[in-house]
Amino acid sequence: MAHRRKSIEIQRVAAYATIAVALVVTLFPVYWIAANSFKYDIDIFSIPPQWIPANPTLKHYRAAFIERPFLIYALNSLIIAVSTTLVSVVFGSLAGYALARFQYPGRWRYQISFWILSTRMMPPIVTIIPLYIAFNHLGMLNTKPAVIIAYTAFNLPFATWMMKSYFQDLPVELEEAAMVDGDTRLGAFLHVALPLARPGLAATAIFCLIISWNEFLLALILTLTERSQTLPIGIAGRVTQYNTYWGEISAAGFTACIPIVIFAFVVQKHLVRGISFGAVKG
Repeated sequence: MAHRRKSIEIQRVAAYATIAVALVVTLFPVYWIAANSFKYDIDIFSIPPQWIPANPTLKHYRAAFIERPFLIYALNSLIIAVSTTLVSVVFGSLAGYALARFQYPGRWRYQISFWILSTRMMPPIVTIIPLYIAFNHLGMLNTKPAVIIAYTAFNLPFATWMMKSYFQDLPVELEEAAMVDGDTRLGAFLHVALPLARPGLAATAIFCLIISWNEFLLALILTLTERSQTLPIGIAGRVTQYNTYWGEISAAGFTACIPIVIFAFVVQKHLVRGISFGAVKG
């Protein structure tokens, strides 16, 4: 008994040690960016490194968000990422529900599902030339709607497959009971399936938001002016042929992490599957 208790204790210590190492590896880059954003330029490259800023300063934040248009870039990223996430989640939920619940002749369900997934397999660079030509013909280059459409096109297959898997886990008997009580198929979707799929909605929204917030290539090609460029483009612009402004990059990069972290904390309670998933299956 004592040997078993000691073995359990060793496993617990090993688990905590592994978690601690994973946290350090994951969080240290974020801390280092945050620390560098408050250092003077000469302190960023000091040897030995200054783990904690000795003389904190806000000069890099002032340079990034007051002297330079990083605030405009951040606002553009926020508008584009939120709009893309909303559109992707709405249409992805509808498409995922249709694939999970409706009957299709033959193997059409699997063929449609595979076709949707296959559109996500293509690298974005493959489609950038057709997208550029199409948006240029429509006069939409250097506009936020063009970036939103492009981002949605790449997020929608992912959102559809995510929501399809969540709707398949829901007991169909709950929706059938709602329709027996007089609800329509749309009503059952809105009043029964969608509320139960909130964990899936939250997870899908987080992934879509992160992808849209961090995307670089499409925004680089489709936007050339400050009024439409996103934060990743603005940050990359501080690497020039003459100098690399590490302080401004650190300040803008650390600020760019904050909205995603806040959103993740807001929806974290929905990320665990509800106990009703599969409640009457089997």
